[in-house]
Amino acid sequence: MTAGPGPLADFLASLAAERGAAKNTLDAYRRDLADYLAHLSARDRDVLTATPQDIRDHLAALAQAELKPSSTARKLSAIRQFHRFLAAEELRADDPAALLEGPRQGRRLPKILSVEQVDRLLAVAREGLDDAGRPKDELLRARRAACLLEVLYASGLRVSELVSLPLSAARLAAKSLDQGGGFLTIKGKGGRERLAPLTPAACAALIAYRKLLLELHPGAAAQKWLFPSEGESGHLTRQVFARELKFLAAAAGLPPAKVSPHVLRHAFASHLLQNGADLRIVQELLGHADIATTQIYTHLLDDRLKAMVRDLHPLNDA
Repeated sequence: MTAGPGPLADFLASLAAERGAAKNTLDAYRRDLADYLAHLSARDRDVLTATPQDIRDHLAALAQAELKPSSTARKLSAIRQFHRFLAAEELRADDPAALLEGPRQGRRLPKILSVEQVDRLLAVAREGLDDAGRPKDELLRARRAACLLEVLYASGLRVSELVSLPLSAARLAAKSLDQGGGFLTIKGKGGRERLAPLTPAACAALIAYRKLLLELHPGAAAQKWLFPSEGESGHLTRQVFARELKFLAAAAGLPPAKVSPHVLRHAFASHLLQNGADLRIVQELLGHADIATTQIYTHLLDDRLKAMVRDLHPLNDA
């Protein structure tokens, strides 16, 4: 293996094979490392001869370009993993990135909606769904938006998982609801499968939307997707759903900039933890491979633990 595109291609292949990295993840690594390789090439170096100072110079150049600390930290993470791979493959005897420190970052907390704010969103989405005089196509769009919102908040799905649900999901959710509890089977990042429990309201929204979809568009029964679209993917895009969600936010009196599919996923996780859910359970529900990803919510656990000590410790009565 030679320096340049060869090691990078092999590193990306290992990410895909060993970690099941998705295409978007691989593309991000490719972009970050291509910048690093270009930096080295401009200095007549490559990844097999790079020194810690070369990497520091690259990070300094990123800082001069006013890149956010979080973006610089992400790029350094990619560089570290790349050099770790090279050392593991014995292409280098050392790892020049092993002892480097990244830029200091403040603790970034996820944007969160309160339960009351989510209730307002849901209330607006449910308005007019039983209006028999409403034009059918308009009613279908309204039922679709309500269905998407109900399922997202009930399950915490990634938006890409949500918009690409198969048509069979509504039927299976109805069947499982009859057995005492609705759920979806989700294939997430890296091909990992998990169960996503659904509330009765989310199941009802799925069933009602699917029924109207097949009533107005019988041909949809032969299609794969629950939320079909004429676009290239064949299903509703993340962008369209995000735009519809912002319309609902405005109608609910919430700042549209504060509301997105990912914010609803954060709300799902945050509200579970605030009500006593275990962090490991939330990790499983979110489909995180590493609990470190779920630990952005630990500030909520900190608050809960403080409240428990305050309310339950016998010395607090003194």
